[in-house]
Amino acid sequence: MTATILVDSKPFTLFITPKKPYYSTANNFHLLQFSKQNHNYSSTMPPLKRRVKGYYSSKNWNFKNSFRSAAASSATESPQLDKGSNNNNGDGQRKVPGLNTLFRRFWKVAAPYWFSEDKEPARLQLAAVFALTLGTTGISVGFNFLGRDFYNALANKDQEQFTKQLLYYLGAFAGGIPLFVLRDYAREILGLRWRSWMTKFYMERYLKNQTFYKIQSQSIIDNPDQRIVDDLSSFTGTALSFSLTLFNAAVDLISFSNILYGIYPPLFVVLLAYSIGGTAISVFLGRELVTLNFLQEKKEADFRYGLVRVRENAESIAFFGGEENEIQLLLQRFKSAFENLTRLLISSRNLEFFTSGYRYLIQILPAAVVAPMYFSGKIEFGVINQSVSAFNHILGDFSLIVYQFQAISAFSAVIDRLGEFDDVLDSSSSKCISSSVEEISLTYCDERSSLLLESNGSILMDRCQKVLDLENLTLQTPTSKAILIRDLSLVINKKDHLLVTGPSGSGKTSLLRALAGLWNTGQGKITFYVNEGNDPQAPTSSEVPALKVNTADDTAEELEGPINRNDRGIFFLPQRPYMVLGTLRQQLLYPTWADDVIPTSDGGNPAGSLPFLMRNSSSGTSGGKRSKPTTDDLIQVLEDVRLGYILSRFGSLDSTHEWSSVLSLGEQQRLAFARLLLSKPKVVLLDESTSALDEANEEHLYRQIEAAGMTYISVGHRRTLYDHHNRNLHITTVDPSSNERNWHVEPINRDSLYNILNR
Repeated sequence: MTATILVDSKPFTLFITPKKPYYSTANNFHLLQFSKQNHNYSSTMPPLKRRVKGYYSSKNWNFKNSFRSAAASSATESPQLDKGSNNNNGDGQRKVPGLNTLFRRFWKVAAPYWFSEDKEPARLQLAAVFALTLGTTGISVGFNFLGRDFYNALANKDQEQFTKQLLYYLGAFAGGIPLFVLRDYAREILGLRWRSWMTKFYMERYLKNQTFYKIQSQSIIDNPDQRIVDDLSSFTGTALSFSLTLFNAAVDLISFSNILYGIYPPLFVVLLAYSIGGTAISVFLGRELVTLNFLQEKKEADFRYGLVRVRENAESIAFFGGEENEIQLLLQRFKSAFENLTRLLISSRNLEFFTSGYRYLIQILPAAVVAPMYFSGKIEFGVINQSVSAFNHILGDFSLIVYQFQAISAFSAVIDRLGEFDDVLDSSSSKCISSSVEEISLTYCDERSSLLLESNGSILMDRCQKVLDLENLTLQTPTSKAILIRDLSLVINKKDHLLVTGPSGSGKTSLLRALAGLWNTGQGKITFYVNEGNDPQAPTSSEVPALKVNTADDTAEELEGPINRNDRGIFFLPQRPYMVLGTLRQQLLYPTWADDVIPTSDGGNPAGSLPFLMRNSSSGTSGGKRSKPTTDDLIQVLEDVRLGYILSRFGSLDSTHEWSSVLSLGEQQRLAFARLLLSKPKVVLLDESTSALDEANEEHLYRQIEAAGMTYISVGHRRTLYDHHNRNLHITTVDPSSNERNWHVEPINRDSLYNILNR
């Protein structure tokens, strides 16, 4: 946002920067020019270096324009694009997948449902759909013979026979039409059931092992949300439709080939030559449609993503005064979609020229072939109608590619996108997204089991106090492999509050990412000593049953099962808290008790609900979960973080709003501390979590978590933070030419504080 003021009668333009910087979804040149091109001000902007996951490096800047929407997601630390996200080779020059690749991906995407826990009802419904399809084919054959007799009666001027055939026709309509309707209804219901299962299947894999974070941070693929919502819906519906079409074509081909061959064998030969030739020409004319359909889906999704970005960052854009810039960027994305759609329409037009003539010629072709037989009296007039009907049926079966080429090309693009997405999810589940050979080892150990393993009293007390152990930790960025922290060894004991400081880009937040398990690129070991389940009523060491000792580390047993930091007594507070879509009560209970407050459906259990969509809670661990806070507890914790007044503002704990918009960033940070106080974790990781608060509120909140007996590790720049910590880990930027460590730890006391603050 800009404003012009007069100083000594000279105009000066002020540039106002919001708390949360906004990064547009364009290339780096646009980032440099954002707002500047819209306002005339004389100040010189400093060179902008891209912050690559905690590491500033201008050499890592990629000046190639990329429209991968995932690449512009992070507002504070945008990830470096990996090699796979360079769209210079991805948009205009994307290779059409081969048939083998398409069939492999189709089977990989389609098969799991038919072997899942829902396979029995699914297979029964599929059998019913095929049975109905077989019935409709039989009705079509019956209509073919009815039509022959009907037109024979009409040609012979036999009124009695004509009336009889007309009644047969009407009876066939009454009995056959419901069968056609039920077939389509059963197909749609089965498609919906299939889509529902696949949606859950893909969402679970997408959110498992933090795959969604890896995809977003490393820009592995574009628009995973569109693939889950639009592509899955299109895939299930189209796959069923094509399957039934192929089945119907096979039955049709057998049924009507006998009819047509019996009428006039040369007509059957003409049909084969006509259909084969038409298919070859259609494939030639529409060879670009698969690629263009794929790109169109991507470009439309990118355009929608740009509009969503404007909505989510409305305040920042308004502060910057970047409306003109956003219009240009959005129009650029729309122009890209428009140009691709224009090429798609041209290819479709060329194909349509041929297919339209192909369709209309068959209206007279069979009649022209059999007409000489009719004129010579060898066949009746009704046989001409029968031959035309049979010819159309068989030609439709042989010419599926001609008639459905555009739909097939669009479906091929959907298969390609879902297959690519499925491959990425499989890579994540097998931990293959990161290509590094060495990885940071993150271990959660139950401190209660470790109490049984030592007989020396002093060692026992040491183990009881330890909460975190870092051993020879070297942290690197996931993509560029740039070293951020070299050979860090550190032990954190209970109430041993650590403040992490250092220049911007030195790797402070990246260290928290490694502690949270988001980054594992590098080497070394991180060990948390936690109470499994975070149960405050955990048994004492004498009550804990004997546990198996891990032979690789005889000091404690590594906990098994899915990692859930909240249930294991570890809580992370980012600078900008995440506000869930829901009530104020849900905001406070997130994420520890989120599954206890989210309703299973809008209206209980409606008829026809699918059992596999009823997800059981997976948050319960071996140690159990703390009991859910009561309403009084929630009200009290709001008072504890000095947010009691928002109840009168919004009415009740069950009011629903867009909380990230109606609450200021400072209020959101205090609400995050309320979540923290309710969860009562053992270790807290805070990433500038009080940056939007005044010093009084900051001090109050730190006193609250200290009084609750939590051990916390904070990243921050404020000098007031030193008052709430007793140790300081200072990280400096790594010197690539040196192998020296870039960190040091020192206690925070009166003697050292002066040197720290004046460093």
